[in-house]
Amino acid sequence: MTGTVPAPGPVEDLVRLREDLHREPELGLHLPRTQAKVLAALDGLPLEITTGSGLSSVTAVLRGGGGKGDAPVVLLRADMDALPLTEATGLPYASGFEGRAHACGHDLHTAMLVGAARLLAQERNELAGDVIFMFQPGEEGHHGARLMIEEGVLDAAGPGRRPVAAYALHVASSMLPAGLVLTRKGPLLAGGDALRVTVRGRGGHDSQPHLLRDPVPAACEMVLALQTYASRGFDPFDPVLLSVGSIHAGTSANIIPDEAELKIGIRTFGPGAKAQVLSGVTRVLEGVAAAHDVTVTVDHSMDYPVTVVDPAEADFAAETVEKTLGPGRLLWAPTPLSASEDFSFVLDEVPGAMLFLGACPPDRDPGTASFNHSPDAVFGNEVLGDGARLLADLAARRLAVAD
Repeated sequence: MTGTVPAPGPVEDLVRLREDLHREPELGLHLPRTQAKVLAALDGLPLEITTGSGLSSVTAVLRGGGGKGDAPVVLLRADMDALPLTEATGLPYASGFEGRAHACGHDLHTAMLVGAARLLAQERNELAGDVIFMFQPGEEGHHGARLMIEEGVLDAAGPGRRPVAAYALHVASSMLPAGLVLTRKGPLLAGGDALRVTVRGRGGHDSQPHLLRDPVPAACEMVLALQTYASRGFDPFDPVLLSVGSIHAGTSANIIPDEAELKIGIRTFGPGAKAQVLSGVTRVLEGVAAAHDVTVTVDHSMDYPVTVVDPAEADFAAETVEKTLGPGRLLWAPTPLSASEDFSFVLDEVPGAMLFLGACPPDRDPGTASFNHSPDAVFGNEVLGDGARLLADLAARRLAVAD
């Protein structure tokens, strides 16, 4: 086998699947409707399918290589969960639920991986090894990839047969022209951390603040102190991004509350800055709390590593893009991007690559279109065929050259 799969079959099937997923988005780790749609789309293919016990994951193994027990293995991954926001696109297949929307393109990822499974199943007798298809819930801050690893996704092909490489595609609704692919050697995406901070004082009537311990001014001072710390505490060549995305306290103008809550997002690009910022944030918060005679607790609610692309796999993926999609379709990112991804958990265990695929609709300007996570972000179905074919070719060609 040459390691190249044929052009995809009816892309219309993938469009229908994508739009069906888009109408009924689900959040977090438990996606029963999404899981059922994926299982139905894979029905009839020669796959060994298992589902997660602690989350609505789907793991499917395609046996190639004549069923040899020592054949190489490649993993392909798609995330399936939506975002907790209300869609404002006006699309005919827009989300039917308030506060739930596929504004990050995971519905496209899922449909493309189904397409790749169908393509590779047609060629399984010529595959030089096995393929693991990883359909993952809980990418948006719920550590779904880590949980699937704990449940054994990397060992799905059999004991001692971990993947030689792992690949994932992520669509972009803006910035990247439709059909172009972007990647980078080394750090591609930032590590992401989220902290939930609770400031506790003693509440009561606002006419007697001297008898109380007001957590609100303490929380406000914490925000300012953290911004100063982030801008002055780090090497500019190993940067840190720190944002207070949520601050909440109280219920009425004349009631001083007992508690205030901050939600903090942190992005780092290396382990040194990450360790420094996590310890430094706690130190700053505790210092401000002591000055206001209140207490503070810090809950580390999200912890994503830096997404690091293996240089050799980046070169291989770039070559595959050129062979599959044609010359001029690959771009190299000059610097890491500051978003985070929990495919990083997979790439911490297995060498591989993550690639971004431009999915801006043809009637929009990628320079001005709304970016992923926007209520009005729109992704074009036109890239589904290319995405499915690229994922399939990455697996087939990598198996063909595996040692």
